[in-house]
Amino acid sequence: MSTQFQGVIPPVVTPRHADGSIDTDSLKNLTRHLIDGGVSGLFVLGSSGEVPYLSNAERELVVSTIAAENAAAGAASVPLIVGANEQTTNRVIEEARKVIDLGADAIVVTSMYYAIGNAEETETHFRTIHDAVSTPIFAYDVPVRTHFKLPTDLLVRLGRDGVIAGVKDSSGDDVGFRQLLLAARDIPNFDIFTGHEVVVDGALLGGAQGVVPGLGNVDPRGYRNLMDAAAAGDWAKAAAEQDRLADLFEIVYTPNGRVSGGAAGLGAFKTALQLMGIIESNTMSTPMPSLNEDETTAIKVILERNGLV
Repeated sequence: MSTQFQGVIPPVVTPRHADGSIDTDSLKNLTRHLIDGGVSGLFVLGSSGEVPYLSNAERELVVSTIAAENAAAGAASVPLIVGANEQTTNRVIEEARKVIDLGADAIVVTSMYYAIGNAEETETHFRTIHDAVSTPIFAYDVPVRTHFKLPTDLLVRLGRDGVIAGVKDSSGDDVGFRQLLLAARDIPNFDIFTGHEVVVDGALLGGAQGVVPGLGNVDPRGYRNLMDAAAAGDWAKAAAEQDRLADLFEIVYTPNGRVSGGAAGLGAFKTALQLMGIIESNTMSTPMPSLNEDETTAIKVILERNGLV
């Protein structure tokens, strides 16, 4: 069933100046790049946005900047799905109310972290947040961050009861993802997104409503082309586009262990956007290092063979 939350919804990266401050001009450029690339929505304050590293003031600046630029797009504007990322229930509610006031059309919520609960406490967590806010809630299944895998039966129950509007799956569990798609198939207005950049065609074939790809910052049009091919039932074309995007994803491996996984992936996206002239700097949030000259050169080669520079 069609809802406003389907298609390509990239998790927007957060550009910084070389001095570490938020680069709002680059953030505006990136927002236009994504909208012009045909995205269906924008996921703000996610992992790709470096949300754990942002101060409260920086979070508010990022959301308000993207919301204003999105509004300026007029008829081309898209829904904003914003992360309410905090450790416990009451802190999530407080953060959710802030981002809703700043323009969020929906919020994304993980299970608790640091204070890690069980399934029963996690269910209470989501139900309490639902009772406290006025926008749709997407459950964010990201156990690499929370150390808790959201159970399929819990997600289905919350979906049937209207507590959550869908799931953003970054679990890395492809079997569990397919089982969730099957179990939730008959829930109306329930949208399930994969966060896995390189198997989107398979996720869509299995019934997913869309994708939240970090790589979509770099090539939103590629993911839109993939979605359009899948919607038309042209799975050969969808697979061919996915193959090209899998090649483009090689940019995240250029640091080859020199930096952490997070700094490698996000650093590669920022470096690519810098090479494409969309953002000013590839500066990362402290303490993550930026990618170096050799890594930038390697990324440029990959961008060139994919026609992006």
